[in-house]
Amino acid sequence: MEQFKPNSRPPRKERSERSPREFRPYQEKRAPREEASFREERAPREKRTEGGDLKSEIIYGKNPVTELLKSGTGVDTVLLSDGLAPAVASYYTAMAKDVGAVVKRVNPNKLRAMTGTESHQGVAAFASEISYATLDDLLNIAKEKGEPPFLVLSDGIEDPHNLGAVIRSALLCGAHGVVIPKRGGAAVTPTVIKSSAGAAERLPVARVANIAETIRRLKDEGVFVYCADMDGTSLKKTNLTGAVALVLGSEGSGVSQLVKKRCDGAVRLDMAAPGTGVDSFNVSVAAGIILYEIMTQRG
Repeated sequence: MEQFKPNSRPPRKERSERSPREFRPYQEKRAPREEASFREERAPREKRTEGGDLKSEIIYGKNPVTELLKSGTGVDTVLLSDGLAPAVASYYTAMAKDVGAVVKRVNPNKLRAMTGTESHQGVAAFASEISYATLDDLLNIAKEKGEPPFLVLSDGIEDPHNLGAVIRSALLCGAHGVVIPKRGGAAVTPTVIKSSAGAAERLPVARVANIAETIRRLKDEGVFVYCADMDGTSLKKTNLTGAVALVLGSEGSGVSQLVKKRCDGAVRLDMAAPGTGVDSFNVSVAAGIILYEIMTQRG
C-alpha cells in the first residue's frame, strides 16, 4: 500500500470516485428579506453614465423600477435577469415599451455587478436626470423671440434614434420646441441625447399627457396644426407660414386617427419611385424634409 508523508498531497481522485457533494453547482446566497425590503423602501440609485455626457442612475428592485416606469421619468433601458419568471418579465417588458425604453436580458451575475448588490430582484433600469418643459414654456419662448410659434409634436415615435434625429432637425430648422407624449412613445433618454448630437439638451422638450388635447390647446392659441400623412396634400402646395405645428406619427402606424381628425390638415411627401414596395420615408427623414420646407416658407 502506498505511503504518504505528512506534508504531501494525496493523489487527485478520479471524477467517478468523488462524492456528489463535491460537484454541487455554485448557488448565490439569497440576501435576507430584511435587507431587500430596506433597499426597496429607499428606492436605491447609483450613478452611471450612459451615452454622451448625460448622467444616468441605475434603479433596482421590483417596486422601485415599477414606480419609475409609472412616474413618466425618462427611462433609457430596463434590465431583466435571465432567471426572471416569464410572467414577471412580460409585465416589465410591456411597461418599458409603453414609455419607449429598451429591454435587455442580462445574466444575474452581471446585474449583481452593475447594481452592487444581490438584492436587485432581477430588475433594474437606467433613469435619466432631465427636466422637461411645459407647453406654455414653448409658447413663451416664441413670444419672447417675437416669432409665431413653430413646434414639432411626436404622436408615438418609438425608436429613440428617430426621436433624436427629429429633435436635431427641429433645432436646426428653427423650431421653438418639441412635444412628446408621457405614454406610448420614446422619452428623452441618453440614447436620444446622443442621436440628436446634443440638440435635445439645447431645444426644450415638453412632455404631455395627451397629444390630441395638446393640439386642441394649440389651435386655441392660433397655431395651425398639420400632420405628416400619405393621404395629405403635397408639401409644396401647402402654406406653412405663420404659427404652425407639425405632428409626426409612429414608425409602424403613423398618426393616430383621433390626432389626425384634430389637425387642420395633412401634408405628404411626393416620391419618385412608386410601385417599388417602399411606400414611405423613414419618420426622421420625412421630418427633416418637411421641417426644412417650413423654415424656408417662414423666411
